[in-house]
Amino acid sequence: MDPLPIHTIICLVCWSFCLLPFYASSSSRLLPDKPLSAGSTITSDDGTFALGFFSPSSSSTKYYYVGIWYRNIPEDNVVWVANRAMPITDPSSATLAFTSGSNLALSDTSGQLLWTTNISAARNSSSEATGGEATLDNNGNFILRSSHGTILWQSFDYPTDTHLPGMNLRITHKMHALQQLISWRNPQDPSPGNFSYSADPDEFRQRITWNGSTPYRRSLVWNNNLVVGKYIESIKSTIYYTLQIIGDEVYASFGLPVPSVSVVLMKIDYLGKMKTQIWNSNSSKWTDLYSGPNQECNKFGYCGPSGYCDNTQPIVTCKCFDGFEPNNKQDWMARRFSQGCHRMEALRCGQGDGFLNMSTMKIPDQFLYVKNRSLDECIAECTSNCSCMAYAYSTMRTNAIDEDDTRCLLWIGDLIDTEKFIGQGENLYIRVNGLSGTVYCFCFSACFIRYTPLFVCPVELQ
Repeated sequence: MDPLPIHTIICLVCWSFCLLPFYASSSSRLLPDKPLSAGSTITSDDGTFALGFFSPSSSSTKYYYVGIWYRNIPEDNVVWVANRAMPITDPSSATLAFTSGSNLALSDTSGQLLWTTNISAARNSSSEATGGEATLDNNGNFILRSSHGTILWQSFDYPTDTHLPGMNLRITHKMHALQQLISWRNPQDPSPGNFSYSADPDEFRQRITWNGSTPYRRSLVWNNNLVVGKYIESIKSTIYYTLQIIGDEVYASFGLPVPSVSVVLMKIDYLGKMKTQIWNSNSSKWTDLYSGPNQECNKFGYCGPSGYCDNTQPIVTCKCFDGFEPNNKQDWMARRFSQGCHRMEALRCGQGDGFLNMSTMKIPDQFLYVKNRSLDECIAECTSNCSCMAYAYSTMRTNAIDEDDTRCLLWIGDLIDTEKFIGQGENLYIRVNGLSGTVYCFCFSACFIRYTPLFVCPVELQ
């Protein structure tokens, strides 16, 4: 999924869930002649997950839901909810059962439909949709199969706020809709909240946390491998983030090597933080391996055009690129950064313009992806276009998606939502005026650095 940056352990935010003690009977299967009621649960064969009725509220007024949770984790353990927007007031009046069309439906005794798998009528008309059973797999996936074993529906295709290992999250929409994680409204209300997480609908190489329809936090852009691994010392294992093509779409997934005894997941919380968490059995608490945004500065576009969030200093704050200054210095001193920065000296296209090399950067949003370009060709694309303000380049180390093993990105116009990190990110080359007295850098010519070592040309130009 992201290849999300995995930081050191940050902070712990856990909520307690008051699960109903509905464990009178248990099986890994739901059959047409055996509906699920409040007196029973479905349990995965290995005992990791359970599906049944629960209430997340500790107040006297409770609402009930059908969901999936970790059986052996006592808090913040719900990973999927069926009837998010249609809670049950009396669990003894509701059942989850097969319908005549082989859908699964949650309804109450008055006949009100609270949730359904909603398999299409066209599909139900086929022999594949008759009979069957629903099972809870060991990875937490609730699967509805036909009598012939064909998968008709599965919970992994309809995530709520949690991405489990082995789950594929669709990040393109050539033929199908994007998939997203949607936060709970608050710790005691699993109804859809304000925040969601998905791929950028215009560019699957980056993921965005949304506050409603407004970008709230943007990930790093996928830049090198289609499989990214990060070793985590605390669990003595590596977490892998993967992009893969399945059919006509691109999916993102993550997970640990098999077998693994660690419980790890990704989720978006009700405050809009996207987290990678691991269950610490010694302390009986969730630990955040990654959580973001952690600072105001990390929020989308916080530093304005041509400003960047510097995460390398003890006090994380906004800065202007070298050769730029704040548009409103009074606002900048008051830590109001949204107006961003502007160049102190205008570009003179074709008169010695060079590039400022900013390393370990989250590259900006709104880039132009130019396919099938070598590094030299990518540089030429930018230097020959006076409107090109920056470029970034990467060569994919594994099989490429879209039959392109290069990634040449150009920026035409403002540089928005940029950050500087320690030990991650990539090189961003920003066009600068080579006659400023700081650097003389001529495209495909010599580069003479003066005073400030930050001003360099790409090595191929020197």
